[in-house]
Amino acid sequence: MHTAPRKNFLLAPGTLGPFILVTSLFFLWGLANNMTDTLLAAFKRIMSMSDFQTSWIQMAFYGAYFCLALPAAILIKKYSYKTGILVGLGLFILGALLFYPASLTLSYGYFLVALYVLAGGLSILETAANPYIVAMGPAESGTRRLNLAQSFNPIGSISGVLLSKVFILSQLNQLNAEERSGLNADELAAVQSEELTAVMGPYVGIALFLVLLWGVLYFTRMPKASDTDSKVELAATFSRLVRTPNYVWAVVAQFFYVGAQIGVWSFTIRYVMLELRLNESDASTYYMASLVLFMASRFAFTALMKFIQPKTLLFATAIAAAALTLVVIYGNGPAGVYALIGISGCMSLMFPTIYGLGIRGLGEDTKIGGSGLIMAILGGAILTSVQGYVSDLTQDIGLAFYVPLLCFLVIALYAFVAEKPEIAARKKEADALVTQPVTSVL
Repeated sequence: MHTAPRKNFLLAPGTLGPFILVTSLFFLWGLANNMTDTLLAAFKRIMSMSDFQTSWIQMAFYGAYFCLALPAAILIKKYSYKTGILVGLGLFILGALLFYPASLTLSYGYFLVALYVLAGGLSILETAANPYIVAMGPAESGTRRLNLAQSFNPIGSISGVLLSKVFILSQLNQLNAEERSGLNADELAAVQSEELTAVMGPYVGIALFLVLLWGVLYFTRMPKASDTDSKVELAATFSRLVRTPNYVWAVVAQFFYVGAQIGVWSFTIRYVMLELRLNESDASTYYMASLVLFMASRFAFTALMKFIQPKTLLFATAIAAAALTLVVIYGNGPAGVYALIGISGCMSLMFPTIYGLGIRGLGEDTKIGGSGLIMAILGGAILTSVQGYVSDLTQDIGLAFYVPLLCFLVIALYAFVAEKPEIAARKKEADALVTQPVTSVL
């Protein structure tokens, strides 16, 4: 007979192994996310594109997150978290393998299709893994537990940037757009073919590794989080969710957070190139420094949450990020670059904290509600495109950082109103369900 875990425990009994295995997935989508961020700089050179045109990479990537999150939630509610993880990982593999035929076509559009499929898999993975981690112990430590698991995401991010730096960015031909326009069609195709082969290589290599991981997950017995009902009643669920102010605010905040994060990271290399007069490969070193700070800060904030309320930390870091963004906009040279790196330290706790605060108290609506917080990742597509458009319109990439500045102010507002007393009753009732340990295995 199982008993509810004590509130000061981080994990429910018997869940350490599954926690480690699911946490490895956070590493993998960090790897894919940040390899994709570097593609904006790569395709700008390969295809001689504008900032707005390259932002379609993020539109395809995060648009897939929006489209697949709700179907993923329905899948895992009807079946299990493990089913969602296996389906998501399968699409991840397929999308990565599609980079091979895309590289043969020399077509930007085919790469966008491959990224869409890959990101659809990541959307399903995140929809399954985030609430699964929260369910692996007491509700009181759910946000801290998710921050711990998410701390391994930036390790993947750093690995992704390293792979891109060594195998993609360093392989780009340094001919600029004007010089490329002077090449004949065959010469240009030869240059682009070599560059796109370099883009393809790391993705196909990752896909082959993921096939092995898929097999391990398939044959591993995983705990199944308690759920009162596997029936999907979307109308009733949505009705309850939209009447929960804390949840609605969390979705809004997550939309703006992901828009800020992807905007900041997508244009970091471009900003550093302009301010420090570096090429893509050298500028990516500063991007990697941002991710190292992001990783270290996430572990630090996870520890601080034992002593400081998550929403208090969220408010403080949002205000600090806004202040640093002003330095990026109006500063120049090293000062602007260092401020840009500092923003990543502030952003480190935001996604898991908004997510953890947003799903608290949702009870049986957690899986569908969690999908809404993943769908909010669409902000990475829309707001990054807006940032690219502002950069092209003003011919000043610094001014484009007004977009993430607005985003950080919205996050600060959410932190201020998060978990107000009007949902306390529902949260108390639902927390009793969430604290039930995971029991059966798959």
